Order: sequence, then structure tokens, then C-alpha cells
Amino acid sequence: MSRLIVPVNERDHIHGLDTALVTLVEYGDYECPHCGAAYPIVKRIEKKMGDNLRFVFRNFPLTESHPHALHAAQAVEDAGLQGQFWAMHDMLFENQDRLEDDDLLGYADELNLDLKKWQRDFSSEAVVNKIEQDFSGGIRSGVNGTPTFFINGVRHDDSFEYSVLLAALQEELAVQKRHARPSKALRGK
Repeated sequence: MSRLIVPVNERDHIHGLDTALVTLVEYGDYECPHCGAAYPIVKRIEKKMGDNLRFVFRNFPLTESHPHALHAAQAVEDAGLQGQFWAMHDMLFENQDRLEDDDLLGYADELNLDLKKWQRDFSSEAVVNKIEQDFSGGIRSGVNGTPTFFINGVRHDDSFEYSVLLAALQEELAVQKRHARPSKALRGK
């Protein structure tokens, strides 16, 4: 069983509440068709689980098989510097077949980002380092393909089909709720 070596931290992009009992971490690639298939599933699960789930996306661009993956990751991290990480994340997954550099610039414009800043920061040390840290953390955690999911720090080695992933998350939620409740002996005192 692989474990998440780099815990969720302040450098991560987190969707959901810090108080959520279950954290789902995805190592993904914006050009990966399997990640594209997982995208609406994760959205649906987030809606279903509500405040019980927080979602973290980490970059794992597979540049040898996906030539646009690195620039796509840079575009999203760059948008994150202007507070638009999740908007760009969603836009790229919804337009996976259009990830050329001109497309990325168009998405930045569509999101009303400061384009001069966006172009200047695209290959900045902050953006490149974030992607490299995500990738190396994934390698250290045993990630060797995308998407790879971790549920509360434990690798989910089953399918990411909606029913399978949701069941795994709900099972972890039930475990966390049991641990959060004080035992009967403690409540009676």
C-alpha cells in the first residue's frame, strides 16, 4: 500500500474546507485522457460529499507521452498566482483537445487575467518549482501514471469510476466519523 509522502500543505491548491474529514489528492496531467475522464467524476463526487470532502490537485505532467502537459500545468499554476487556479484547471480539462500555447493564452484572456503578468510568470521560478515539487512528491509516493488518487494519504489502487471511488471515499468518511465520536464510556462521565 503506497502512502502520500508529502502531506497536504499551504503550497497545495485545495478545493473544499480544511475541516473536511476526507481529503482526496489527485496527481494528474491536463493532457491525459484518463484524467479528462476522471475530471467530471471528481466534480460529481465533490458535489455529492459536500463539506465532508476536500480535493487537492497536484501536477504530474507526463511529458514524454503528452507534449502539451508541461505548458498546461504552467498555465494553471500561473493562473493560480492571480487567484484563478481552479477556473483555469476546469477550463483546461473541459478543452483537453486545445492545449497549444495560443489556446492557453486565450484561456488566460477569457479569465480576465493580467496577460502581461501571466506571460512574464509563465516560466517563472515559482511556477516551475511548484510543478517540479508536485512531480517529485508524486514519484516519492509511488505515482507512476495518471490519474493517481490518494484518500486520506493512502493510495487508491482501484478504479476511479464514480461508484467505486465514491464508495471508497464514503467508507473512509464512515471510519473518520467513528474516530471523531467519543466512546460511550467517555460520554457518560
